[in-house]
Amino acid sequence: MVTLDVRPQLLDALSALRDRVAAARFPLPLPGAPRARANRDELLAQLDDYLVPRLRDPEAPLLAVVGGSTGAGKSTLVNSLVGRRVSEAGVLRPTTRTPVLVCHPEDHHWFSGMRVLPDLTRVWVPQQEAGDELLLPGEDPTRVLRIETADTLPPGLALLDAPDVDSLVADNRVLAAELICAADVWIMVTTAARYADAVPWHLLRTAKEYDATLVTVLDRVPHQVVSEVSRQYGALLTKAGLGDVPRFTVPELPESAWGGGLLPATAVASLRTWLVHQVQDPAARQRVVARTAHGVLASLKSRMPELAGAAAAQYAAALRLTSAVEGAYDSERARVRGRLQAGAVLAGDALKRWRAFPLDCTAAELLDALVESLGALLLCSVTAADERVDEAWRREPAAAAPELTDRDPTPESAEHRIGLAVRRWRRELEEYAEEEIRDLDRGVTPDPETVAALVATALLGGRRARVAGEGLAERIGAHGALRLRDRGGRLLAEHLDRVVHTERERRLAPLDALDVHPEPQAELIAALSVLQKER
Repeated sequence: MVTLDVRPQLLDALSALRDRVAAARFPLPLPGAPRARANRDELLAQLDDYLVPRLRDPEAPLLAVVGGSTGAGKSTLVNSLVGRRVSEAGVLRPTTRTPVLVCHPEDHHWFSGMRVLPDLTRVWVPQQEAGDELLLPGEDPTRVLRIETADTLPPGLALLDAPDVDSLVADNRVLAAELICAADVWIMVTTAARYADAVPWHLLRTAKEYDATLVTVLDRVPHQVVSEVSRQYGALLTKAGLGDVPRFTVPELPESAWGGGLLPATAVASLRTWLVHQVQDPAARQRVVARTAHGVLASLKSRMPELAGAAAAQYAAALRLTSAVEGAYDSERARVRGRLQAGAVLAGDALKRWRAFPLDCTAAELLDALVESLGALLLCSVTAADERVDEAWRREPAAAAPELTDRDPTPESAEHRIGLAVRRWRRELEEYAEEEIRDLDRGVTPDPETVAALVATALLGGRRARVAGEGLAERIGAHGALRLRDRGGRLLAEHLDRVVHTERERRLAPLDALDVHPEPQAELIAALSVLQKER
């Protein structure tokens, strides 16, 4: 007989794996991302709510979760197994709003704490009247677990009435799936009218995939078709590879109507007998616990690589998006440098000012025109880079992430930021000119602003500005002119790189904020490897 491995080393490896799963993120809207997020959440629920607590406390009571679709009669079934109304049932859909856990009074301490389902707030009143709402003021009913005790249940068994798995309320569906993941025994309830529906079969196939201890209940079966419906349902189970699953049939009775009343004890006697046997027979109990626990552990062999693959796809997509940005901006930076060397800044109003300098244009006016033209060139380059990024990202599904498409407008536009940068370059260039003039050994020193205008023209004007270089040498000497042009050129390159880098980083910032890294893929596989060695 398979036994439950509860060694500390296994628990440590499992806890480390759990942390790696919790850290995995799938923010980019790739085709497999929704499935990866759902698988991660489901796996976390099984680890936190079932596997880790079960391995730490193997002697804890068995938890049988009663799940199923809307109107399947789950609450009536739980009430009838207990022998009194503990779970609300009625004509309103979804009928089960707050999940209810029922256990023997001696077992209350196992569930009143945070051992299982730690994210749910406990509410417990020993003898709650059936149908009464039992919520604390301001409590979210989807995150509350009602604890009931009943001495009609045997010690060592707890029943949990879960919300409808097909509830119209999304939070109820999520909670139902979370509760099922906490089960030692899955009790799937369907009806004679709906046993072929997709929802119960999805749950059954999931239970088979995880090799969980599973029971099915065919509820509300009219007497006249019991044999036929039971035969057809059994054939469907056999076809799905679930022919060995214990199957119970509950007839349609007046007490079933509208969820009112309790079913006669005889209607649920066979199911109750099976549950009691699993609790009171040590070998049966060991089989139930070991099968479900080992089923979850075994499923990690396929689920973890799938998560790792999804994490790798996220990183690959993030790399493609990043490369598109970096490629566009690097290309534009190279193009701007080429245009600067070709004297593209000395055009339009700047060229007109240069031709009028110094007779009909002051040094300040020439600098103003050059700075404005340089800013326009840089803004055009940044805009072109963004357009190239937009074009590349349109081919990437990952770029549809809201964080990437809903870029927040900022008071500082690119034009404003670039304007500040080129004006800062001008000020620093003027300071360089003043320093160079200060060191001159001449009786009459040239005007610093004129020197700055000439060196700016020489740097930005290309061949058309050859005269500017000659004029600069006349005023401060050949060595001084060469030194100033070198310093000014390095300063220009630094500011150009800074502008491009700033705009590129602003475009990358939303993507960087998504925190998509290569580590999760390796960490998930490594954690699985360690766990398999410990097993």
